[in-house]
Amino acid sequence: MVNAETHQNRTPQAFKDQRVVVMGLGRFGGGLGITRWLAESGATVLVTDPADKEILASSIAQLKDLIDAQRVEIVHGKHDPELLNNADLLVVNPAVPTPWTHPFIKSAIDQGIGITTEIEIAYRQLDPSRVVAVTGTAGKSTTSAMIHHALKATGHQSILAGNIGGSLLTKLNELTDDTLVVLELSSAMLHWLWSNSQPGLAGPAVACITNCTPNHLDWHGSPEHYTASKQLLVKALPNTARLILGDTLASWAQLSESPTTLITPTDAISGCTVPGQHNALNAAMALAAAQAITQSSDPQPLIDAIRTFPGLPHRLNLINEAHGVRYYNDSKSTTPQATCLAIEALSEQAKRSSIHLIAGGYDKGSDLSPIAQLAPALAGLYTIGATGKVLAIDSNAHQCVTLEAATKQAINNTKPGDLVVLSPGCASWDQFTNYEQRGEAFSALVQELTGDTACSSKP
Repeated sequence: MVNAETHQNRTPQAFKDQRVVVMGLGRFGGGLGITRWLAESGATVLVTDPADKEILASSIAQLKDLIDAQRVEIVHGKHDPELLNNADLLVVNPAVPTPWTHPFIKSAIDQGIGITTEIEIAYRQLDPSRVVAVTGTAGKSTTSAMIHHALKATGHQSILAGNIGGSLLTKLNELTDDTLVVLELSSAMLHWLWSNSQPGLAGPAVACITNCTPNHLDWHGSPEHYTASKQLLVKALPNTARLILGDTLASWAQLSESPTTLITPTDAISGCTVPGQHNALNAAMALAAAQAITQSSDPQPLIDAIRTFPGLPHRLNLINEAHGVRYYNDSKSTTPQATCLAIEALSEQAKRSSIHLIAGGYDKGSDLSPIAQLAPALAGLYTIGATGKVLAIDSNAHQCVTLEAATKQAINNTKPGDLVVLSPGCASWDQFTNYEQRGEAFSALVQELTGDTACSSKP
């Protein structure tokens, strides 16, 4: 991608009097943070979004002051290349799949217009020596949140952002010289940050990579591109950084001159509030990262803090216990690997033959066979969404189509001592706006169908 000199400068003043096009506002305001920040930095911003005014009404209302001041203009309809006329910069939503093939982005490249994303602009405002970056196919959200929790609990100023915790740009005014920043980075974000070895964009002080199995193939186009995007984080590290890898990624240490810590099963931290051996390993990685960024010689306070981490919303939360049956919301599970880890964790509490699993959703091109292979040992597998039909055929499961139907059937098949878990292993976009909405729908259904008050899904 082409990069403009304007956004290689870390200061907001670099955007003064620039004409910036933002590609995508979003019904739920995904482009709000960057649009407001750019306008308040002195740029004139044009937002292009295919959705109409009614769909974007909530997001537009939050920009009314800037629209009235003629600092922001919103254009509805297709991303017309003519909107790029006289533009200095194009800000792309990282959700746009295979962006190198998108006609609007290609037009910007042809016109020599700089291209960037919100995460890159935000990252350039940071001191990389105070940043912990976390990625991986599974476990990156929990590990990021564990690090943040441990830092705060031991008296450090910390901000959690990136792919979790909301827009970093809206939190920049909270930064001080002592603030540590924990960034969860998706493969798409990593592609935009370092795919071009962008000048002046140093790697973070600490990088954690939990694991890597093919995912988001709809965005990347191939497993090789997905893996290469994850590896960009390793290659970006200065030799003064600390690289922390899950034990399946030992060979990745060759990609960097940074000192490396390999997290193995013997490092697992027992006694954590969140269940499962995989979380015990996430805790070990969080400890290594927190120690590295704080340069702490005494790990015990950090270990004690990590053990109290209550878990993330929609991540293997016990939401209800009714008539001897426990219900778990693991809607944040959007990969087959994450579903397998959830079942493994619950198997530490109960026999697999007592677990009823609800799985399926939007097809990201992932191999769902690991979920199908779970079916024979479970009390039942109930499939939903776009992937449900294939998953049901491959596993001889109950094809339920909707979450409501799956939840009803699972509950009807339970007996005291059983567990019901929503752990889809797929994205939610075929039937829900996001995994949060899917998890909340499941919690509401369980409460309605069991007649009991559900436990909170919030930590």
